[in-house]
Amino acid sequence: MRYDFAPMEGLTDSVYRRLHHQYFGGVDRYYIPFFSPTAHKKLTAREERELPVASAVPFTAVPQVLTRSPEDFLWAAGVCRDRGYAEINLNLGCPSGTVTAKGKGSGLLARPDDLARLLDEIFRDPPLPVSVKTRLGFRSPEEFPALLEIFNRYPIRELIVHLRTREEFYSGAAHGEWFRYAAEQSKNPLCYNGDVRTRADAARIAREFPGANSVMIGRGLIADPGMLLPQPTRAETLERFYDALLSEYLTVLGGSRNAMFRLKESWSYLLPRLSGLEKQGKRLRKATDLGTYRAVTGEIFQILKEREQDGRTAVPTVD
Repeated sequence: MRYDFAPMEGLTDSVYRRLHHQYFGGVDRYYIPFFSPTAHKKLTAREERELPVASAVPFTAVPQVLTRSPEDFLWAAGVCRDRGYAEINLNLGCPSGTVTAKGKGSGLLARPDDLARLLDEIFRDPPLPVSVKTRLGFRSPEEFPALLEIFNRYPIRELIVHLRTREEFYSGAAHGEWFRYAAEQSKNPLCYNGDVRTRADAARIAREFPGANSVMIGRGLIADPGMLLPQPTRAETLERFYDALLSEYLTVLGGSRNAMFRLKESWSYLLPRLSGLEKQGKRLRKATDLGTYRAVTGEIFQILKEREQDGRTAVPTVD
């Protein structure tokens, strides 16, 4: 079973991916959060930074593109090919209202004819193998069989199935039962995505769906960056990781405020795992200056180290 890190806009940027690989690893492929080609056919400075030459990255990365235009997608695929990437991913999963209103991301799932026309053009002669990330449907999981019939027409490198609909966003339990249908009916390799919060979850999926090609994990890995390692995440390693992120974000994001708020987003996934630290979590959420941020996080890491000395794990496994 292969483990993939989901692309999470505003979280798994190039700094995060590189430092996660350095301090934890366990991930087979990191998906790069999507970029959206424009009529100018030129990468922005940010996109240049997020899409380095593949040979300069010490791990396997897969670029993701968000568009409804086959011309734009094929241009982006050519750019990624020229930068040495071996695959490109089409985003049909983003549930953002501003995205779906333009018929992009999971908005295309509500327009199956438009989706088929896009895929017809993309798969006519793509510069790179194409994988697709989809949801079960726009409004209901019952839309998935018709969508899967469309996907089955094309040689998709891998179909990543996020087991929720667009209207569910990321709330409620993932509809894991629909992956069984996908495993029985799909003509393409499959990746399971949704509610994979622990290594045990990933192992269970491997047992239940031996035909699955891979598991994609997003929020679970943000909450516990060492989740895929054989041993529990160590407090010292977690502290060094967050310190390294802060150090680089202070430069890349142009100041302490932006760096701090980028990290507070990651902390919002980690804090619910840390029982008994509600007061520190509240102070961290209210922190507006770097000094307070450092003081509170230092206190949290010290408590986690003391728990380890008492034989407990720093980041407990969720139920």
